[in-house]
Amino acid sequence: MLRKRADAVPQLPLSARLAVPVMAATGGSGRTTVARLLGAGLASCGSTVVLDLAPRLSSPWPALLAGQQAGGLAVLPPDRPLTRSAVQQACVVQRTHAVGVEAGSGAWHLLSDGQDWHARPLDLPENPAAWYQLAAIGGWQAVVADTVHPLAHDLLTARCAGKTGQTRGWYDLPFSVPVLCAAATAQGMRSLQQAVMVLHAEGLPLRRTVVALVATGDGRPPVAVRAGAAMLTSRTAAVVQVPHDPHVHAHSLAAACLRSRTLQAGDRLAGAVLAAAHAAWGRPMPDAPCPAPAASRPASAIPAPAVASFATASSGTPALITPAVTAS
Repeated sequence: MLRKRADAVPQLPLSARLAVPVMAATGGSGRTTVARLLGAGLASCGSTVVLDLAPRLSSPWPALLAGQQAGGLAVLPPDRPLTRSAVQQACVVQRTHAVGVEAGSGAWHLLSDGQDWHARPLDLPENPAAWYQLAAIGGWQAVVADTVHPLAHDLLTARCAGKTGQTRGWYDLPFSVPVLCAAATAQGMRSLQQAVMVLHAEGLPLRRTVVALVATGDGRPPVAVRAGAAMLTSRTAAVVQVPHDPHVHAHSLAAACLRSRTLQAGDRLAGAVLAAAHAAWGRPMPDAPCPAPAASRPASAIPAPAVASFATASSGTPALITPAVTAS
């Protein structure tokens, strides 16, 4: 019998906003599975959205929008201010429940690009602050971002170019607790350990970083994975094992039901994220800062229907958004 998931994690204050970027060093690391589990797990503690940052034809999320009355990112105009209702209506509502158990009340939103495959690609913003702004407009308390950039490569490229980079940009958002994913294999662990080494070298806070090890099959993890997990437990906020689930492998994100132990892993992930946030900023979570426009550009410079940045209802002009306060 699945325990009540609403009791698994504490409630977030209505005025709080927790950013949870899901990142990895390589593809095939289970990022999307972990993002889905976090969406379901964090929905028990507050309003939650999962943001799909991948281009449409490389993302599994748009399939969930098929046949649903939601326009996705394409209906958000880049040259006009957005409202909370417009942003929320662009989402689809998801419910993830266990096999043999009726869906509970924990619903979460998904915002992706649901256009037909042949439609013009959207110009999605790379700056994490733009996505933070969109989440602020939507009014969600927990924001899970399914990212696509390779973490370690991004940090090295940014250092050589003298830029901030996407990985540091996500870490610098207010109240951000990143989740690093890796396949629970020897090669996956090697890639993860290298990424952690790069994060440490760049001075990024591993103590508020959660690690998710995603099993690729049933049975005990390899020795290299168990040893690596033990080492990372002392260096990061938490290491959470995500078990193999045949429903995910058979149906991908279209699987309406998951094993109970899979959702329990999602609860543990959500609990680890909240514990890291409370350790860093106290309990209850502080109020979320209001994002502020950093630089505006004329509407003629934005190719419609591209979504290169998001405009606030108060600014009246399109702007690249950065948060007014950054996290420590």
